[in-house]
Amino acid sequence: MSFLLTCPHCGPREVTDFGYGGESVTRPDAPPSDRARNRYLYFRVNVAGVQREWWYHRSGCRSWFIAERDTRTNAVLGTELPGADEESRPGRAHGAPIAPGTPAR
Repeated sequence: MSFLLTCPHCGPREVTDFGYGGESVTRPDAPPSDRARNRYLYFRVNVAGVQREWWYHRSGCRSWFIAERDTRTNAVLGTELPGADEESRPGRAHGAPIAPGTPAR
């Protein structure tokens, strides 16, 4: 798998410079039910098509950002920094931090 991702800070780079953080999902209301919490942590749609994903620039600026990517072709449609009102965070099911800027385990 080889394609380019455009870091909002550093510009286009090979995908090997980045870490995949999972699908961008909406956090459940607090406190969530067991079912809502489990769906948030472990269930992913894994759509064959366009989806929003978290990516971490591990070999560059070390920033989290969101990419919109077609999973069938790996075509990246756009990247952006998360907004202040962004409700989703990287999924811990993939070992990613719970929030941007938090060290990975």
